[in-house]
Amino acid sequence: MAPDLERFRALLKKYDLKVTPQRIAVHEAMLALGHASADMVTEYIITHGKAKVTVASVYNILSQLTMLGIYNHRLSSNNKMYFDVNTFKHFHLYDTENNCYVDVVDDELQKVLEDRLMSKHYKGYKIDDIDVQILCHPSHHRKVLS
Repeated sequence: MAPDLERFRALLKKYDLKVTPQRIAVHEAMLALGHASADMVTEYIITHGKAKVTVASVYNILSQLTMLGIYNHRLSSNNKMYFDVNTFKHFHLYDTENNCYVDVVDDELQKVLEDRLMSKHYKGYKIDDIDVQILCHPSHHRKVLS
């Protein structure tokens, strides 16, 4: 589960970061959007009038929060970095036509994959984690994932 604003403030303090209007606005945007690029977060913040930001400042905040483990990130096939407010174990559906992500939570499948892959030995490698991205496109009945 993504940290609520109170927990987010506590995390910033834990990492000796100031609780700025820009950081709060970025987190509020990420809570609303779930998966988003710096452009999307900036647009959300400007539209909702939460703080004065630039795409560069938003990208820097998102990158810093990712390095601290507060967010995750993924590079899409359109070569854009998307950030994920949910850091719990889950898979992603990646819509290759609309370049967007949807979380898929399947604890049973996660356990099967972890049990199988973490017990295997790959010469010269040790598995650190499992990150599954399922490529998909909209069916005739559904145009865009959300």
